[in-house]
Amino acid sequence: MPSETSKTSETPAPSGTAGPLTARALLLDMDGTLVNSDASVERVWRGWAAEHGLDGDEVMKVVHGRQGYATMAELLPDRPMEVNHEENRRLLALETADTEGVVPIPGAPAFLAAIEHLPHALVTSATLPLASARMTAAGLRMPRVRVTAESVGASKPHPEGFLKAAAELGFAPEDCVVFEDSAAGVAAGRAAGMPVVGVGPRAAALSPALHVSTLEELRVEPLDGGGVRLSTVRAAA
Repeated sequence: MPSETSKTSETPAPSGTAGPLTARALLLDMDGTLVNSDASVERVWRGWAAEHGLDGDEVMKVVHGRQGYATMAELLPDRPMEVNHEENRRLLALETADTEGVVPIPGAPAFLAAIEHLPHALVTSATLPLASARMTAAGLRMPRVRVTAESVGASKPHPEGFLKAAAELGFAPEDCVVFEDSAAGVAAGRAAGMPVVGVGPRAAALSPALHVSTLEELRVEPLDGGGVRLSTVRAAA
């Protein structure tokens, strides 16, 4: 974990996962990466699927990592985009009010504490009110630099959000590492030219540069002269 203790020891990266990464800035997705909001997302989006006669399981395969209007556009391609934006505003209000079961990803509090004085930003498809509601519900601090849905013109998998966050922090894309859990998010990070740390089961099949099941498996080591080294750990037997 970010602060090393006698309970953790570094192990080789899992099969199919690269070794340690170094970076000068960290760009963090929220849902599925720092915050487990799956219960809320499932309630709202399965309700939306039922309203439109869509299969809830198929909808849930698409929704993660994207802004709502982009999910709607993929699932209802013949519908006018202005309808998607209008309906997305309604769902955002529902999601912002529904924080039951929203909890931190294991290891997220210690991870955020470990990087508090390192350059980092939140890059999320949520709006600022939704991000604030979920981070508060999970008991996590909000990064000072954040790129939310209001800040970009294109949803993930477009790289705009990550490129904008890197520029705001003052770093080139190649100096940044992205933390993501979803296919859309991993694609956005790669399109931005940044290596990706995949977090959780959705990221496991996406061949990220480094994969951890939760943030408890991640070691964060600040480097002399700036930057950070990221590697994996596991609990000692």
